Amino acid sequence: MRMDLRRIVLFLAVLTPFFPLRAQVSWRDRLAQDLVSMGEHNWIVVAEPAFPLPNSTGIVVMPTELSQTDLVTVVLNAVAAARHVRPSYYTATELPFVPEQDAIGIGSYRAQLAPMLKSGETQGLPEQELEAKLDAASRNYRVLVLKSTTLLPYSSLFIELRNGYWSPDAEKRLRAAMETKPAGQ
Repeated sequence: MRMDLRRIVLFLAVLTPFFPLRAQVSWRDRLAQDLVSMGEHNWIVVAEPAFPLPNSTGIVVMPTELSQTDLVTVVLNAVAAARHVRPSYYTATELPFVPEQDAIGIGSYRAQLAPMLKSGETQGLPEQELEAKLDAASRNYRVLVLKSTTLLPYSSLFIELRNGYWSPDAEKRLRAAMETKPAGQ
């Protein structure tokens, strides 16, 4: 009996690489699934390949087969189709200063990215601050990082999701009304 158990364990160990216990979810499926559930305070990052792999359970990192601009296009189209959220964009403040001589193609990337971000507010922050924002957000909210194949420094696009059906102006009016009148009047 003991020998048979060893043979079974050995047999299973040999077959395991050919029959994974869980099917891998593609990055496209993950984006579609997560975006349905994501809301305000969740993040999606379209990252360069060297983006660090964080040690946080709230951050999911997935490689893709797409270039940075192609991946940005796919993600922005998916976010635009999700009516319950709207994007707030962050780029690294280092990006405009990366010289073409040190990163061939960076000028073309910057020129392609700018018109793509017209649908939301865009803010620049140092990349270290953006990574710190992700770390803080991941303690309570989901962060999805999709890595492109484009080898350009500081080219990551950080997207913070906001409420898509309640504007900042509506929130300000609500808060002002709450300060001037007691509830129920």
